[in-house]
Order: sequence, then C-alpha cells, then structure tokens
Amino acid sequence: MEPIILASGSLRRHEYFRLLGLPFSIIPPRIDEEGGNGGDSREMAENLATRKVRKIIEYLKGQNPPWICGADTLISVDGTVFGKPADRDSAKLMIKTLQGRTHQVITAVALYSGKASTIDCRSVVSDVIFCPLSEEQIEWYLDTGEWQGVAGSYRIQGLASCFVSGIHGSYSSIVGLPLHEFYVMLRDNGYAYGTA
Repeated sequence: MEPIILASGSLRRHEYFRLLGLPFSIIPPRIDEEGGNGGDSREMAENLATRKVRKIIEYLKGQNPPWICGADTLISVDGTVFGKPADRDSAKLMIKTLQGRTHQVITAVALYSGKASTIDCRSVVSDVIFCPLSEEQIEWYLDTGEWQGVAGSYRIQGLASCFVSGIHGSYSSIVGLPLHEFYVMLRDNGYAYGTA
C-alpha cells in the first residue's frame, strides 16, 4: 500500500489509521480553523478538511505525495457551530448548551490523490443525545480537563460517554474519522485497500 500523509494532530485519527493498518506519516496542518466559517456546518467542516489538505500540498511545494488525508469535526446545535473551546469558560458554555439536548456531529474527510491531482471530500452527520446535567456534574467534567482541544468540549470515547444517552449515525465519525465512508473513499479513488 502507498503511504498516506495524515494532515491531523488528532490522536484518535492516528489510532484509526493504525487500526486500519495504513502506512502513514503525520504532518499537522497550521491553519486558522476559525477562518472556515461561511455556509452551513457541513460546508464548514468540508471546507476546513479541504484546507488542511491544501496546506500540506503547499507546504510540500511540488513534491506531489501520492496521498494526503485531512479531516475536521464540528458540533452543531440549533444552527450554532462549536469548534474547539478557547478556555474553560467557553467549554462550560458549550457543555451547558449541549446538556439535555440532541446535537449534530459533522466530520468531513478530504482525500488527495497525487496521481489524479484531485481532492475528494465527503462528510457524515450523526446525532448525539446528551442527558440533562447539573451544575455539579458540569464542573466535575470540566475539572477532568478532557474538554481541551476537542470540538464541542467533549470526547465521546472518554468520560463524556457517561452523559451520552444515545447516538444515531456513525460512532467512528463522532470520534473523528468515519471508517466506512473513508474505506469507500479510498476504494473509489483507486487506493489499493481491502483487496487480496
């Protein structure tokens, strides 16, 4: 299999690439994620994932690697989009907004093929239902620090799973990489994966 550059600093995405047995290297992109606004949440996530791939293409200055993958996850509730919290106060506001409600988790994946010089970008929307939370529960969660560096201030595979009463959609997408859709993307774009 050809190596893929993973344009992501996300440990969850690294773990998924290892799980899939893909040969990969990591180059975290340096982009302004706040600059991805414009359009609906799905468009925003796809724009950010594509910008991450383009940033690595630009960084490598014409080396034309065979494959680059970028991804982005956003949280949306009632038209408000949550990225990563800036600090504890913004994390608290996010968790208070999400508690007792259903919200959407949008993960977009962009895949660059050096051979075709194309970027294929797709996204998956999943619903996550949070139970009602008391002020004490919210403060306990914030004290764990788990909210840092993640969209919507929570990791579904961490302690926040205690607050999730249900999901509709792709669990792996909520974590950060929709595995089924990514598998289909690889095959659709000519990457030799899952063949004898």
